[in-house]
Amino acid sequence: MGAVVTAGIAIAAVVLGWITIEMACKPCLETGRAAMDRALNPNDDPDSPTNGTTTGGVASANEPLLGDLSASTAPPAKAI
Repeated sequence: MGAVVTAGIAIAAVVLGWITIEMACKPCLETGRAAMDRALNPNDDPDSPTNGTTTGGVASANEPLLGDLSASTAPPAKAI
């Protein structure tokens, strides 16, 4: 009987730990999951000219996985 109680307590601890991590890291996890969903969607064309903007802080389905890196505001590096 003691082993069953110990297993029950261990499972409850794992579940509560998982819930705690989900709540604490929610913004980061949502962003990562949205990026994975876009990357794994076979119907998504990242080169499409109809890529939208983000809405409400959540990336839209048509947003590219990486931003336009050529539009950097940093000055060019000085050649040595």
